[in-house]
Amino acid sequence: MSKQHGGSPRAVVLGGGFAGTLAAAALAPHVQEVVILERDEALPDTPAPRARLPQGAHTHMLWSGGADAVENLLPGTTGTWLKAGAHRIPIPNGMVSYSPAGWYRRWTETHYVIGASRDLIDWGIRLGVLALPNVRVRTGVKIVGLVGDRSRVTGVQVLDAARRTEVMDADLVVDATGRDSKAPQWLEEIGGPAVRETVVDAGVLYASRRYGAPEGTKTDWPIVHIQADPRSGKPGQVATIVPIEDGQWSVSLSSTQGGHPSADANLYEAFARGVRHPLAADFLARAEPIGDVVVYGRTANRRRRFETARMPAGFVVLGDAATSLNPVYAHGMSAAAIGATALREVARTCAVDAPRFAAKAQKAIARPATAAWLLAVGQDRFYPGAIGKPPTFADRLAARYVHRLNQTAIGDFGVVQALTDVMTMQKPASVLAAPGVLISAARGLRKPLLVSPPLTPREQHVLDRDPLRTEEPTGSSHQ
Repeated sequence: MSKQHGGSPRAVVLGGGFAGTLAAAALAPHVQEVVILERDEALPDTPAPRARLPQGAHTHMLWSGGADAVENLLPGTTGTWLKAGAHRIPIPNGMVSYSPAGWYRRWTETHYVIGASRDLIDWGIRLGVLALPNVRVRTGVKIVGLVGDRSRVTGVQVLDAARRTEVMDADLVVDATGRDSKAPQWLEEIGGPAVRETVVDAGVLYASRRYGAPEGTKTDWPIVHIQADPRSGKPGQVATIVPIEDGQWSVSLSSTQGGHPSADANLYEAFARGVRHPLAADFLARAEPIGDVVVYGRTANRRRRFETARMPAGFVVLGDAATSLNPVYAHGMSAAAIGATALREVARTCAVDAPRFAAKAQKAIARPATAAWLLAVGQDRFYPGAIGKPPTFADRLAARYVHRLNQTAIGDFGVVQALTDVMTMQKPASVLAAPGVLISAARGLRKPLLVSPPLTPREQHVLDRDPLRTEEPTGSSHQ
């Protein structure tokens, strides 16, 4: 296929998921045409599951840094989500969180989380992107490889639904095909560079299930999050409940190697009762499960250093295709969204078809991805059996400092705000080394540790009800 854009730049985006649609939104103001190529036979026009998104059934949290980035790229998307039933959950007051250092207090709102299914989040973005006049989507298309050479990518080779080979020319190709990206192979085939890859894998396995929210909990309900303790020497077991649309709770239980949850529905709540605190299990015992338990295990942290390779012009990699993260930290979507805004900022100052555009964009995209990577591997390296470079002395010092901050945050609002700035990806991790934060960490707790979950009377009232089921721990113990 020859260029159809009259000499003006055309961008081709590989993948019609979260990262791909946001890449299209970022580039649309700066090119004549954006074509999204998607392997699925069709993309849902409702908040429905996608055939090739196995992680879609699991709990997702879009932190405020990522949500703000989406809204910046596609104004009105937050309203679309909320009208469709998503929750805007204030942080930290809307989260009952048991950290490795103890229960966080529920201070006044500083940040927020969008509580919704992945299907709804993707649908809201897709609506906004497909409304852009110069964006179109082709489905049922398999990417075969890149077209070009080591100096410049000039398009992609595809197979259409009828298995016909076709070449689509492009001034810029953006790979947003996710964890299964074949970008290193495609680059090798055109004489491009080898790309350094780092893997840190704590062996996390997820087991997720939907529950009907009990009476009185369908609105203004907190996230319940029981964190693991990477310093314990035990498997890192986590339980998370997030309110989502349709009066449901999205529940995910997970563990690193040696303590995985079961796909057996009869053992699901028993696992939740065996993590570091049984609060999540207590709430689940008063809710009705919906559907089966879904298990997912492709959770390794994988970083491909495209930004340091001698990449050909005209090719950029975004989202999980470049940096995929352990989902337990919920940073994948936010990192991709902030990366897409970085792509747009480069396009504002450098023509998309300029020789240096791709290199500049790749470096800009890497910055938020690197921040999320360091947050994830800084924890995952400490779990028993983790694959990858073991923690160094510096890693151990950093982990001790973060633990000190977590403990101080229990009684210091300023430290809570700094930690949440970083966790929600609204500020870089360097804020944790600000003088005020360092002084607070040295001073330590200003309020005592909480001895029980900081529940409101309304939340406690739910626990005062008789459980619908009783479960006993099977093979798990409190860490």
